[in-house]
Amino acid sequence: MESPVYALDLIADPSDVDELGHISNLVYVRWVLDVARAHSDAVGWTHDAYRRLGAVWVVRRHEIDYLRPVRAGDRVQLATWVDAWRGASSIRRTSIRAGDVEAARASTLWAFVSFDSGRPVRIPDRLKVDFAGAPRGA
Repeated sequence: MESPVYALDLIADPSDVDELGHISNLVYVRWVLDVARAHSDAVGWTHDAYRRLGAVWVVRRHEIDYLRPVRAGDRVQLATWVDAWRGASSIRRTSIRAGDVEAARASTLWAFVSFDSGRPVRIPDRLKVDFAGAPRGA
């Protein structure tokens, strides 16, 4: 069950520029996390909701393909969706566009774990259903 695409727009900030004159690779990781959190919040799965459930998402792996540099002042669109659900994990895809060009694409393996033990727990069906009806953006 793939979720609809969730999108978030921003302007690349000058404070995120690295010594090579473009947005730092570390910022791309932050953007991937930021849009994932915004997507989750938008469907009602805030940090407090996860806390009440007793489980939360943690990153197990990020893979990012950097396709072109993003520069300060560029209009950036972060688009994300859940591509696959497994028992206690999911694969989330993210596309980072600067203008009309894809600047990077990411794949993140998320594990759903207990707040108390840190051990993987099965993803509840209601969470999958909520993401399946996700809005298209903020």
